[in-house]
Amino acid sequence: MHPVDIENTLKTLTLVVDTREQDTERARRRISRTRLPYVRRALSFGDYTCFVTLPDGAELDFSDSVAVERKMDLDEIISCFTRHRARFEREFIRAKNANAKLYLLIENASWEKVISGKYRSKMFPNALLASMTAWMARYDTQIVMCDEIISSVMIREILIREVKERLGKTD
Repeated sequence: MHPVDIENTLKTLTLVVDTREQDTERARRRISRTRLPYVRRALSFGDYTCFVTLPDGAELDFSDSVAVERKMDLDEIISCFTRHRARFEREFIRAKNANAKLYLLIENASWEKVISGKYRSKMFPNALLASMTAWMARYDTQIVMCDEIISSVMIREILIREVKERLGKTD
């Protein structure tokens, strides 16, 4: 696709928010801060994905190829690796089986907090680190950690870059 067509197509990018993502004030702020139009619908995996409208008017939906799974902090991801591991793993297996890229975005987190155990859970830091790095290797996922105030920027930028790369590979 021509670079001008890619840029025009990116202007049509619409955020898709999974219906399981709770409609809270915090979520509404996060969605608003992406500065993208959005729709809510059930997703097979992840909390956020997108679609664009191509120059010929066709819609290109990325819900089966790229998504962002968001967690509010290290304690929530620890819960996913422990009490809710089977359900959490099924989501990543669905993404892998679809040959999709699923990013794991953890708010209010950093590798320093993981390694130093700066979270409420009693999970040992080396166990959390092992689970997180195993997820990266096993499901080819990228883990992004940031303050919650910029998670909307990260969600938007991840999706824009993924779409731009994919559109650039089409002719």
